[in-house]
Amino acid sequence: QVQLADSGGGLVQTGGSLRVTCTVSGGNFNLWAMGYFRQAPGKQREFVAAINWSGIGTYYSDSANGRFTISRDNAKNTVYLQMNSLKPEDTATYYCAAVRSGQYTDIVQRADMDYWGTGTLVTVSS
Repeated sequence: QVQLADSGGGLVQTGGSLRVTCTVSGGNFNLWAMGYFRQAPGKQREFVAAINWSGIGTYYSDSANGRFTISRDNAKNTVYLQMNSLKPEDTATYYCAAVRSGQYTDIVQRADMDYWGTGTLVTVSS
């Protein structure tokens, strides 16, 4: 059974940094593209960042570009989202996601993912 466990969320002040982590078990993590989405209270889920199976290709939303970095460690079945210069509008539950195709374009373009993480709450105080 595939499981994606999100962790690392918490409370941080404006301008601070936080790293959230997604650990995958039960599947072929090394072959999958991974991504992060977020959902703020009362809003729709939105794309944040994606990385292909090798870790070489990445893609970011406009709001994340330049502040967030997605990376992966295939030896640990883990993907990371490093978030810097955080703003109150970054407050949301962050979910990792996986697609079996291995291509980050599918994370960006598809309506749904093959697997979703459990979510971790990030709160940025002003």
